[in-house]
Amino acid sequence: MRVKNVPEMLTGLLFPRRCPVCDRPVKPFGEYACTECIRKVRPISPPRCLKCGKKIRSESALCTDCTQRKRYFDRGRILYEYDDAAGSVYRFKYSGRREYAESYARDTVRYLGDYIASEKPDVLVPIPIHRKRYRKRGYNQAFEYAEALSRLTDIPVGNDIIKRVKNTIPLKLLGVSERQINLKNAFIVPENVVKLNKVMLVDDIFTTGASINEAARVLKMAGVREVCFVTLAGGAGI
Repeated sequence: MRVKNVPEMLTGLLFPRRCPVCDRPVKPFGEYACTECIRKVRPISPPRCLKCGKKIRSESALCTDCTQRKRYFDRGRILYEYDDAAGSVYRFKYSGRREYAESYARDTVRYLGDYIASEKPDVLVPIPIHRKRYRKRGYNQAFEYAEALSRLTDIPVGNDIIKRVKNTIPLKLLGVSERQINLKNAFIVPENVVKLNKVMLVDDIFTTGASINEAARVLKMAGVREVCFVTLAGGAGI
């Protein structure tokens, strides 16, 4: 059992932690996901695209997206296969299931901990959402994920390093080229980050990589030398 103290135990009894897979109270008590559910969500395993981390089914080192598009990020990793985790990430993002972040962070350290340690980022930077969307939702899911990951890795979170100044159309409604246009000038870096050698961006979903790529572009324009990332879920590459 992982409950650390009496107040935490009482809170858990009154407000049971929900499993990020089935959304029911976690069994056994004290865990972060149901034992039976863990095996239903597959972490992405090799072969991966060496640039974006998508699962690939070819002998190429890079997926088609990374060979055909300008990438400003240096490399990244994706935790789960999208088809397995879509429902969970949707609830995390839109249904107030902020508590899922702890389970996600533990799986991230379990499966991607070596990658994060090898990158040695100065800071974790969650992809920001616009203030109007924040007021409606009440939180930024990328920040919740980054905060939970920070507690396990001791890497600080830089929540104010990037600002979203453009309330973009939800990317799921757009095609590839439309996403790039939609995100143009969406982010700014309001403070001097030249002192940062390496930033690790944190987000929920990686599809075309438009948000991560645009954030990496503005960070590098501001003087950051390297930009890597981790995301919760992503589709397969080609």
